[in-house]
Amino acid sequence: MTTVTDPVRPVDTPSRDTPPGRRKGSFGFNSVSPREKVVRYLLLAFVLLITIGPFLWQLSTSLKGSGEDIYTRIPRLLPSQPTFAHYKEVTDTIPVWDYARNSLVVAVLVVGGNVIGASLAGFAISRLRFRGRKIVLGLFLATLVLPGEVTIISQYVTVREFGLANTLFGVALPGMIGALNVLLMYNAFRALPLEVDQAAIVDGANAWQRFVYVGLPSVRGTISVIAIFAFIGAWDDFLWPLIVLTDPDKYTLTVGLQYLSGTFSNNPRLIAAGTMIAFIPIVIVFATLQRFFFKGVEEGAVKG
Repeated sequence: MTTVTDPVRPVDTPSRDTPPGRRKGSFGFNSVSPREKVVRYLLLAFVLLITIGPFLWQLSTSLKGSGEDIYTRIPRLLPSQPTFAHYKEVTDTIPVWDYARNSLVVAVLVVGGNVIGASLAGFAISRLRFRGRKIVLGLFLATLVLPGEVTIISQYVTVREFGLANTLFGVALPGMIGALNVLLMYNAFRALPLEVDQAAIVDGANAWQRFVYVGLPSVRGTISVIAIFAFIGAWDDFLWPLIVLTDPDKYTLTVGLQYLSGTFSNNPRLIAAGTMIAFIPIVIVFATLQRFFFKGVEEGAVKG
């Protein structure tokens, strides 16, 4: 009687019945090798260093005492003589709160203009049908190619002809509706199913009602992103307010901080303290709006 036996399988040859993720020396589609994991963590550490490092250095410099050397061979982030005296000296040297109020006025105008104007424009281009719609969309795309420095002269001439030179509204006007923000809202509204609009039209809703009750509740995440970046751009802007404003009483905070560099050029601790004062409102705005951003992303595009 002849006995049939299976051929001898090599030891290092994986069985066909073995899942790919369990084969020796191989990794599944979602698995990560130890080498790749180490590379990822190194890249994350490098990105964290170049993004958070300057902020930590400025914070450390602003808290170091006058008798402490900040230019040591080995950088020290923890001050040996921590003090808040430099922050008080900044407020005594320049009218920080007046400059901050001016910056807040400009930022509120810019954020309001972008949230309202970009939402209306994005909804009109994506959901309404009118002649020249593609031309308008192409013009918005074309403006992204030009850097801001190319149009800054024409912007100043326009603001001056309107009689808005040396005014806070003149500072805020060019940034109140950004082309990029319009395109972001266009993509957000475009992602909504057409059936939602059709159902609203059947129920008798007009364009304004569809915008308010159907469109806006579904794009709150994108609106939060626009609000955050519009505020940061308006608050941190230096070149445009420097060109438009001539009255020191109307200076924004970023422009007013230049007096620290001119008066105390040999004391970087005061400059670092002024920088941290200007940075605090950005942290507050981001901490306030970021939860709405993640909430809008988790909720999805279609609302019940």
